[in-house]
Amino acid sequence: MDYNLPLNISLSTWVLASTAALVLGISKAGIKGIAIINVTLMALAFGARESTGMLVPLLVVGDIFAVVYYNRHARWSYIRRFLPWMLLGLLIGVFIGNGLPEKAFKLVMVVVILGSVLMMYWWDRRKSKAVPTHWAFGGFIGVLAGITTMIGNLAGAFSNIYFLAMRLPKNEFIGTAAWLFLIINVVKLPFHIYVWETISTESLLINLRLVPAILLGLLVGVRLVKLLREGMYRKMILLLTALGAVMILFR
Repeated sequence: MDYNLPLNISLSTWVLASTAALVLGISKAGIKGIAIINVTLMALAFGARESTGMLVPLLVVGDIFAVVYYNRHARWSYIRRFLPWMLLGLLIGVFIGNGLPEKAFKLVMVVVILGSVLMMYWWDRRKSKAVPTHWAFGGFIGVLAGITTMIGNLAGAFSNIYFLAMRLPKNEFIGTAAWLFLIINVVKLPFHIYVWETISTESLLINLRLVPAILLGLLVGVRLVKLLREGMYRKMILLLTALGAVMILFR
């Protein structure tokens, strides 16, 4: 399968992709709960399957910044516990997604997006934030995170629950997640290049043009981390993302 992308893409596609890159930068700077927007916008811009490969190099750029900025807060003991399960889920995701027809892949991705939205909404609505800490819970969440990171680049909702279960403070939460996702996204690269063939020279050239939007988002995100607390805006984000997922089905 060859999913090479033309460089002479439309203005509307550039707007969607640039906005997605901006949101990606803001998310990687530590604003949780909005990464799902860049996944939806990229899928609207380039299609479900192509967008998964388009996003991974951009995610690596954001991850490198997050690692540099929050490195001193990383807790490697939690990464060592969670990473093997996530890698197992990633391999399952490679198998599930490889060879799926475009329509079926689109449907699976929409299910992943809507499932993530519903899970985050349920989590926000819970009166008690207590979650299990047993290794089996971490393993189950890790496998789900691995599957969803491969098929939809949407592991954040699941990994967030795991780190919340570990009672990590904000900066340690961000720093630990930064290293985890840098490792995972680098591991995903060869699968997208050689198995799914969703990363090509053409897609990387488009990625290069989107890097400035990521950098702008990172600068904005660093300031927002200091100023904002997660509040009502999350409900609006979840609603818009759910609508975007439905739009992907009809694209």
